[in-house]
Amino acid sequence: MRKMGIVALCAILGGCVTNAETVQFRPSNPQQQAMMRDGQAALVSRQKNSLVLVRPASRQFQTNGRPVFVVGINNIGKTPVDFRVAQVEATQHVAGSDYGMQVVTYEMLVQEEKNRQVAAAIFTGLAAAGNAYSASQAGYGHYTTPSGRTGTFYSPTAAAIAQGNASAQNEAMIASTVEAGQRNMAVLEQSVIKDNTLMSGEGYGGQLHLAPPVASDGGGPKTYTIVITVGADRHVIDISQGPAGA
Repeated sequence: MRKMGIVALCAILGGCVTNAETVQFRPSNPQQQAMMRDGQAALVSRQKNSLVLVRPASRQFQTNGRPVFVVGINNIGKTPVDFRVAQVEATQHVAGSDYGMQVVTYEMLVQEEKNRQVAAAIFTGLAAAGNAYSASQAGYGHYTTPSGRTGTFYSPTAAAIAQGNASAQNEAMIASTVEAGQRNMAVLEQSVIKDNTLMSGEGYGGQLHLAPPVASDGGGPKTYTIVITVGADRHVIDISQGPAGA
């Protein structure tokens, strides 16, 4: 009961250590404006030929997890402009020093998903082999007569039923693994930001994934900067990330 009271008090006061963090944006020039979008912090940055909107992809980031932002880009100029993921820069500021943060590209995320699928296929194969072996032994049994005589028997019917069930379970398990992989690939294709040419008046956007920022000295907020280049425009986005509710 006492432990439950402490948990409740932590929830009310918001002062206990959690595994969730939120972000705040700090406008760095008069062409930027911090705002709220659907209850989430966001920032609009305007340059000569482009407008960029940045907000977190989720209401909270997991501590030590990758921060993911939704980036919306509008070409407000009169000529086409290019956006290239390779030109996105991310830098964390810790104790007066700057450290590069890796931008996790679409290609990297796809390779991670492929590796995950290989591991999932191995585990699925092991589980399927276990099911098949168990089914192969299902028709065998032991008996003991009233006089104490013992022996073994084999039931083809019981074996056939067990093998049929195992086959159906294995097919469903393998299909589920394949479908999950295909679904994850489709989500990456649809959601992650990639290189794109924006025509005049055109908008484009997607998720920008970053390597996890390191903990700051003294447990304070983690501060970092994302530079998004659109054509000749450079949008400098300053971010502070700290414990949720702090």
